Amino acid sequence: MNPARRATATAVVLATAGTLLSAVATPASATVTCGSPVYKRTFYANTTFSGTPKKTDCDSVIDQNWTGAPATGLPKDNFGVRWTVTRDFGSGGPFAFAVSGTDGIRVYLDGVRKVDLWSNTSGARAKTVNLTVPSGRHTLRVDHVNWTGTASVEFAYTPRTSATVDQVKPLVPTGTSVRYDPSTGKAGISWAKNAEMDLAGYRVYRRLKGTSYPGSPLATTTSTAYTDTTLPKTGATYYYEVRAYDKAGNESAGTADQGVTTADRTPPAVPSGVTADSGGKGVSITWDALADADADSYRVYRATSTDGAYTPIATVDQPSYLDASATEGTRYYYRVTAVDAAGNESGRSATVSGVHWDETPPSAVTGLTVTPTGYGFHLQWDANPTPDLARYVVYAGELIGDDEEKVCSVHQVEWLSTDTTSYDYATLPDGEERCLFVDAVDDDWNSHFEWTRSPNIVVATERDTTPSVPTPEGSPVGLDASAGQGVVGLSWDTVADATGYQVYRWNADTHAYQKLAATTETSYQDTSAAGGTTQYYWVTALYADGTESAPGADHAILLP
Repeated sequence: MNPARRATATAVVLATAGTLLSAVATPASATVTCGSPVYKRTFYANTTFSGTPKKTDCDSVIDQNWTGAPATGLPKDNFGVRWTVTRDFGSGGPFAFAVSGTDGIRVYLDGVRKVDLWSNTSGARAKTVNLTVPSGRHTLRVDHVNWTGTASVEFAYTPRTSATVDQVKPLVPTGTSVRYDPSTGKAGISWAKNAEMDLAGYRVYRRLKGTSYPGSPLATTTSTAYTDTTLPKTGATYYYEVRAYDKAGNESAGTADQGVTTADRTPPAVPSGVTADSGGKGVSITWDALADADADSYRVYRATSTDGAYTPIATVDQPSYLDASATEGTRYYYRVTAVDAAGNESGRSATVSGVHWDETPPSAVTGLTVTPTGYGFHLQWDANPTPDLARYVVYAGELIGDDEEKVCSVHQVEWLSTDTTSYDYATLPDGEERCLFVDAVDDDWNSHFEWTRSPNIVVATERDTTPSVPTPEGSPVGLDASAGQGVVGLSWDTVADATGYQVYRWNADTHAYQKLAATTETSYQDTSAAGGTTQYYWVTALYADGTESAPGADHAILLP
C-alpha cells in the first residue's frame, strides 16, 4: 500500500518563471441516499454485518417475509439485513416500538438498543416497547439476521396519543411570515410544517397592536397557510401568531409576532439573499432586489458583533453597497432593510459578516533545505518573521519535461503551525527527482506564493531503496501494509487450500528477503522495523504438499 498523500481541495494551475505548478482534487465516491422517513436498507451475506454489503436500496416499510435468498448474491440462510433512517421527531414524546418476526431482531435508537429479540428460532415472536423519544433528529436502526429457514421481520414506530400518556407539547412552528395585500385588504400567514408524527393541526391567533391575544383562535387548520379576509381597513397594525396542537390536545407556545399595517402602511418584505464578501477594497454587501413597487431604497446597518447595536451606515437605491470605511482586519456584521415610498421600513435581514482584508502577504520562506532520507525527505527552514503569520504550507511534486524546460507539478501536502520549522515528507524512496517548497500564509489568507508567484523551489533526488530482487507475478496473496507508531501492520485475504502463510522482510544488507514469521492467521504485526525507513514485505501461501505460492508484495513507510 502506497502512503496517502494529502491533496488540495480544488484543482489549481500556477505558473512562475517558466515553472508550472498544478494540483488535482480527487472525486468523492457515490452512495445510495434515501430521503427521510424512508429507510436505507443494506444486505449482508453474513450474520455479523461485516464486509461490503451485497446490496443497498431504499425501503419505506419494514414488513418482509423471505422464503429464499432476499437478493441476488445472498444465501437463503445466514444473512443479515439492516435498516437505518434519520428523521426529525419534532418535540418527541411517547412512542410504541412494535416488533415481530423470526430469528434475530434488534432495534436501536441513536445507537442504544431498545428492543432485543436475538435468538435462532423458527417460531414467530412479537414485542412492543413503550419509550419516550427526545425532541429533534434521531436515528433508528433495525438489524435482522436469518440463520435458517423462513425469514420474517416487521417493525413500526407510532406515537402514543392518549391524553393521559402524551403530555409533550409540539414545537413552536417555524418559518412564520405574513404579507398584507393593500389592494384586497387580505393578510396571508404561512409557516413551515411541524415534524411531530402526532400533529393534529394549527391554530392562528390575531391581536390588535397594544392588546393581548384572545383565548379563542381566529382559525384552525391542517394546512401551513391561512388567509385572513376579515382585517379592518383602518390603518391599524395587527399581529398574528401560530400554535401547533397534537392529537392528545397539547398546544405549543406561539410563534414570534408577525405584524401587518393595513392600507398604505404595509412595510416591504425583508431583503433576502444577503451576502458579504471580504476584500482588499472593503466589504461588499449584496442582496436580492425587491420589485420597484415594494422598495424605494435600502438601508445598510453595521455592528461590531452579531448581537451588538446595529447603526445605519448607508441608504442606497441599488441592491449592493461597498463598505470602504471598515477598519482593515476587523470583522463587521451587517443587516439590510427595505424602505418603501411611504417611508415604511422592512424588518432587518439575516446577519452576514465580512472583513476588510489587509493585502500585504508574508515575506518569503528562506533557508529551506531538503535532505533525502530512508522514508522520503526531511525539510528544514528559517522561522518566518511576519507578525500576523498564520501557517506554513508545504508543497511537493515532481519534475516533468526535458532538460531545456522542466515543469514542476506540485500539490499541497501539509499545513503546519507557525511554531515549527521542519517537516518529514513521506514518499516512496525510489530514486525519483522531486521539487518542493514551503509557503507562508498570514491570518487574512494572504499567501506569499499566490501574491508573488515566486516560490523558493528546491529540487532533490530521493534515495533508491527499491529491493534488487523483483517480485514474481501471479501471487494469490493480496498483501496490504500500513505503518503505525513503531509498528507495521500486514493483512491479506484468505487463500483457498492454504495451510498457513510465510512473512518475509527485505534485508538491504544481505540483498534478500528474510523470513520473519510463519502464521496461520491472515495478519501480522512487525514491531521490529526501524523508524525513519521504508520496509518492503512479501507474504506467501503455504500448502499441505510443502509448496509455497508466489509472494504478494507491499511496502510501508515509517517516519522517525
